[in-house]
Amino acid sequence: MDKKEIINKLTNNNKNIKYSYFCNIIESFGFVCKRQRGSHRIYSRIGISELINIQNVNGEVKPYQVKQFLYLVNKYNLEE
Repeated sequence: MDKKEIINKLTNNNKNIKYSYFCNIIESFGFVCKRQRGSHRIYSRIGISELINIQNVNGEVKPYQVKQFLYLVNKYNLEE
């Protein structure tokens, strides 16, 4: 699945996204896990000042965290 297909899938359904799957998606877009404490992971990427903070809630991520990731992808044109 290419990046545009992933973005479309996340845009159409940002609920019930598995935590491990979402971590893999974030990393495939060039983000690196900068820190992990408990159920929270913080991702960063060179050239982007914003951080992505996700948390594992019963094996899933919260929909607003998916929206924040999609916002950064659109803002910095990372789907190309």
